Amino acid sequence: MSRASSLLLATVLASSLAGIGCAEHHTYRVYDPYYTDYHVWNNDEVVYYNRWADETHRDRHRDFRKLRPEEQKEYWTWRHNHGDHDRDHRDSDRDRDHR
Repeated sequence: MSRASSLLLATVLASSLAGIGCAEHHTYRVYDPYYTDYHVWNNDEVVYYNRWADETHRDRHRDFRKLRPEEQKEYWTWRHNHGDHDRDHRDSDRDRDHR
């Protein structure tokens, strides 16, 4: 095997292993009592959570479910004012109407 082939193989294997670590986010539903709706906590929601954590200088690795209630409320307020949460609901309503 040539040196270039060995390097390519090592790069592919390293990329595969890095992907395994990223896939460890679990999907679950979270109820937002302040806006009385549910959110699917998946990789998309994690992107928003990380953005909120960075903007508010919090630890992005802290599990949302372990935040104090007032911090969770702050997140939901932020979340409903950012991103496409409302558009997602309108799109799913529109899709349901066109079935």
